[in-house]
Amino acid sequence: MSRCDSLMDGKSCGLGRALCHVAPVLLGLSVLVSACNTTSGEAGGPGRGGRGNPVHVETATLQRISIERHVDLSGTVVSPDQARVSSEVAGIIMDVPVQLGSEVKVGNVLVHLEPRELELAVERAESALNQVEAQLGIDRAQDRQPPPDEQIASVRQAIANRDDARAASARARELNSRGLLSQVDRETADTRLKVAEANYQAAIDNARSLKASLQDRRASYELARKKLNDATIRAPVSGSIAERLVQPGEFIRENTPVVTIVQMNPLKLKTAIQEKNAALIQVGQPVEFVVEAFSSRVFGGKVAFVSPAVDQTTRTFPVEVLVENPDRVLKPGFFAKGTVRTRIDENVLAAPDDAISTLAGVSTVYVIENGKVRQQQVTLGARQNDVTEVLDGLKGNELLATSNINQLATGTSVDTASPEGDNGGRNGRQGGRSGGRGGAQQ
Repeated sequence: MSRCDSLMDGKSCGLGRALCHVAPVLLGLSVLVSACNTTSGEAGGPGRGGRGNPVHVETATLQRISIERHVDLSGTVVSPDQARVSSEVAGIIMDVPVQLGSEVKVGNVLVHLEPRELELAVERAESALNQVEAQLGIDRAQDRQPPPDEQIASVRQAIANRDDARAASARARELNSRGLLSQVDRETADTRLKVAEANYQAAIDNARSLKASLQDRRASYELARKKLNDATIRAPVSGSIAERLVQPGEFIRENTPVVTIVQMNPLKLKTAIQEKNAALIQVGQPVEFVVEAFSSRVFGGKVAFVSPAVDQTTRTFPVEVLVENPDRVLKPGFFAKGTVRTRIDENVLAAPDDAISTLAGVSTVYVIENGKVRQQQVTLGARQNDVTEVLDGLKGNELLATSNINQLATGTSVDTASPEGDNGGRNGRQGGRSGGRGGAQQ
């Protein structure tokens, strides 16, 4: 009788029978796990280059490239010259010959005002001026300067009367001294002389007053003519009409805005640069930028003005870029993002992007030495095309793994079969791709 039959005779016959059926299955699983462990141990972890086959990798050497440094910027495109034109005289608007967006040049007519009232003011001022000029004997067509006091008619008459009175007084004295003229007649002659001298002084004073009045009347006349000219409002600067604020038929008072003109070419890009770049930004440096309205087009300009002071709140300093806009594509108010090209660095050490592994902000490469790899931490700089600048961690003569780097660790054995063909071709391709100069953030 078998062991199973013996167990079935007892009270635990049911449990024994179950164990007899499960035991062979457990034994088979144990053998299978043992075989798997044995196979894995013999393989030696080929993924980590243990006692099994080494990891096959492609390789590349470090490169020496030229990098153009740049500083990022963002700002707003503005018009360097913007004028809000106002009326200098009051009046009724007759015509507004410009529309929103119209191009105007200096002197183009913007608004016509009703001129009749201003014309009458000119006529009145001219009449007053003519009166003073006539009293002074001025011929406006020949000479605008007033004559000397002695040449004014009223003064000449006063001089003649004075001279006559002097002569009469002298004769009266002579005749009186000889007893041929009474004392009363002599005194009368002396009185006439005093009156003549007083009239002469009054004529001189009146002439000088007229000369002073002449300046006032001329100023009033010129002011009246200016106001008449101001009835036609003209463009003080060239540009485009950004606002048209009045309509024909309106009555406007002095200093009422009528239009706003913005200069369209050139424009300015106003931005602010971080203070850490203060030593890098200089007048004349080229700038490239894009705007949202023309995202596929790159616009250019040059640094025109750099502020000498840093804003203590934002820790930035203002910079203005002069931008040519001959086709009027850019508009004041556009938001722009771009870069300032500062300098070009030659002979910069760079590694292929395929050789760099970054995890949690830490960048490493795998250096191949004597058939094994060594994981090396590196400090990276600017990226250009498919290579990245190496600031620290490498000397420049290392051979780097560029494939299967997720299977590598320090001490892993690697296979770099056909290094001349594979590596030479790969390095040649990388050198060709990085031959041109790109931009690099400073």
